[in-house]
Amino acid sequence: MAVPSEPLEWVDYLTRRHDAEIGELEQLDRYYDGTQPLTYMHPEVMREVGERIKQVVIGWPQLIVDAIEERLDVEGFRLPDEDEGDDELWRVWQANDMDEQTQIGHVDALTMRRYYVAVGTNENDANTPLVTAESPLEVFADIDPRTRNTRAALRRIHEEDTTARVNEKYATLYLPDETIWYDWAGGWREQDRDQHGLGEVPVIPVVNRARLQANRRDRSGRSVRYGASELAPIIPLSDAANKIATDMMLGSEFVAIPLRGLWGVTPDDLVDEDGNKLTAIQALLGRLLTLADPEGKQFEFPAADLSNFHNTINQLARLVASLAGLPPDYMGLATDNPPSAESRLAGEIRLIKRAERKQRAWGGSYEKVGRLIRKMQTGEELDPRYERLETVWRDASTPTVAQSADAAVKKYQTKPRPVVPLRQTREDLGYTDAQIRRMEAEDEQELQRDPVGVIAQGIAGSDTGGSDGDPGPVD
Repeated sequence: MAVPSEPLEWVDYLTRRHDAEIGELEQLDRYYDGTQPLTYMHPEVMREVGERIKQVVIGWPQLIVDAIEERLDVEGFRLPDEDEGDDELWRVWQANDMDEQTQIGHVDALTMRRYYVAVGTNENDANTPLVTAESPLEVFADIDPRTRNTRAALRRIHEEDTTARVNEKYATLYLPDETIWYDWAGGWREQDRDQHGLGEVPVIPVVNRARLQANRRDRSGRSVRYGASELAPIIPLSDAANKIATDMMLGSEFVAIPLRGLWGVTPDDLVDEDGNKLTAIQALLGRLLTLADPEGKQFEFPAADLSNFHNTINQLARLVASLAGLPPDYMGLATDNPPSAESRLAGEIRLIKRAERKQRAWGGSYEKVGRLIRKMQTGEELDPRYERLETVWRDASTPTVAQSADAAVKKYQTKPRPVVPLRQTREDLGYTDAQIRRMEAEDEQELQRDPVGVIAQGIAGSDTGGSDGDPGPVD
């Protein structure tokens, strides 16, 4: 099919492509929420138990997504050859609550293969463009296979409330030089348009696990260039665990309580403390087997051992932990010894590396967003330095405070020259730009008051801890 040339052609084309995958995206979303249907259960069993036994859902998909998302925090943007972050970009980012919205967007990307960041004109403040995180259930962007840039994007909203008798549809079409808004009145009707003249579509996909081949398809038939869910290899194991856990509940209902047999007793002889005859259900829950033969003796069948269910679930948990790169204790698997800080960090190496890979790939998308913000602010040719804009991420690992401080100070106190400057050391220690600027101002004031003392203190500090440069323990 040729690339559409008219706006309404783009709307129709993007709608059809988006509709083709919404069902799959909604299914992935249900797995994250834990509302997916039960699988592997025989229909005869479902008919037999009816509503008596509810499905047991083990929230492994949510655990896997959240374990990665918790390590993905954007902390700012930085231009090349500058020590400090770009305060203006960070101001716009925070003014649009993107430090909070990106957390939700990362969950969507890990679960549903991608999410989008849209940039638009702010009619109330031209110097603060609108920046929003968008769900893949509402937005679809067409990617040029040659340039890998977005050719057009469509956002559709359907507001439906039967109690308030609201049923409205809206759409926004994003094109390289304009954004067009529509509403539905038996067909899409244009409401307004913004001639921003950016020369590029102001919608940036943040794609999880993208691949290079344009024509390669995943198991569901979707192009791998549009990403893959973090849950794809986990879902079959999660379904199996849910089925085993539900089977365990069935076993506990019917065979986990010992069945007692009474000879010489009929159902009519069973009464409660008030003399009322027990119903069949009450007798069943009492686990009594009555036999009218008076010659027999009382006996008891042993209860079933449910440990086979426990062992199966634990084995599935080990497989999931291996695929997801999670430490065993994340999956509730007990270890022989309590973990130390070092062993825990070693156990998280794969998880940390996986989060760092996301930071590298998604940082490029956020840098494109930063360049769009600056172009929309200035309306001029972009400063070439912004081609090398960097996204600043929080450390994906979880070192202790003492470990972080010790490593940062050691790098600053190496001989004959520090490996890193003092400002970088303070950044590694987790101080913000504002805190560092206050420290530098205080350092400057101290240098003016007592330059000789400051220099002498610096020389002494570089010699602290002996010849190996070890500063000693850090509190």
